[in-house]
Amino acid sequence: MAWFRKPKTRLQAADRRDLPGELWEKCPSCGEIVYKEKLRENWNVCPNCGHHLRLGADGYVQLLTDEGTFRETEREMRSGDPLGFVDLKPYRDRLAAAERKSAYGDAVVTGQGELDGIPLSLGVMDFSFIGGSMGSVVGEKLARAGLNALQAKTPFIIVSASGGARMMEGIFSLMQMAKTSAVLAQLHEAGLPYISILTDPTTGGVTASYAMLGDVNLAEPGALIGFAGPRVIEQTIKQELPEGFQRAEFLLEYGMLDDIVDRRKMKGRVSQLLRHMLGLPASEAFRASEAA
Repeated sequence: MAWFRKPKTRLQAADRRDLPGELWEKCPSCGEIVYKEKLRENWNVCPNCGHHLRLGADGYVQLLTDEGTFRETEREMRSGDPLGFVDLKPYRDRLAAAERKSAYGDAVVTGQGELDGIPLSLGVMDFSFIGGSMGSVVGEKLARAGLNALQAKTPFIIVSASGGARMMEGIFSLMQMAKTSAVLAQLHEAGLPYISILTDPTTGGVTASYAMLGDVNLAEPGALIGFAGPRVIEQTIKQELPEGFQRAEFLLEYGMLDDIVDRRKMKGRVSQLLRHMLGLPASEAFRASEAA
């Protein structure tokens, strides 16, 4: 049988573990080893199977806004430690470590920009900062971004990626659910569009507030979306959950989402929706993205 075996070339036989780790990324879905630069060019979507790997806040800002138009707001805002919280280490130390690791001041980036020529206000969460948890600063920055949209009479978009409320801030974190929801209610009364984009994962108090309050709720393929995690629910109800439970496709089937959109087509789809809600003609950029 050895006659029928194709001999490996020296390159094929090489152990890829010897290659520099910073150059390659293994797709968690198909196991394909992908050149990181190629992955970045594809907006962190696996070119082999289409799996959506996580994308940082800066990536979504570049994806959704026209080049050179985004102006960040509230950049200097930082979380306090109202409870003097300590678990394995002080909360203040966690905040400092998270800022060094992520290069963000907290778990959300906010600002104003343009999407396909449409002025808007934007908030993008980043999971690398303490699991994208919603603390006082996250809620305050999103509320101010919503109020900026209200004042400028522009649409508002939030990209969510979060494990939920930040337990180190207790009730102060939970209050952000009401604060952000109140601002979104004002936008609704003013007739200004709000589009929510849910990415992997979007859970806890974020799901229970602004992430599911969009005039249109969009999600990326395969995103985990829910309140409590699947294991917690299984242990509580003592039943096995359906296959794909709390994934975007499951939620779309049961009417909790309006659409699932490939990240590479997200800007075109959002442009189409905003133009429809604002009474503007469709753009060439959307037609091109649909044809791709």
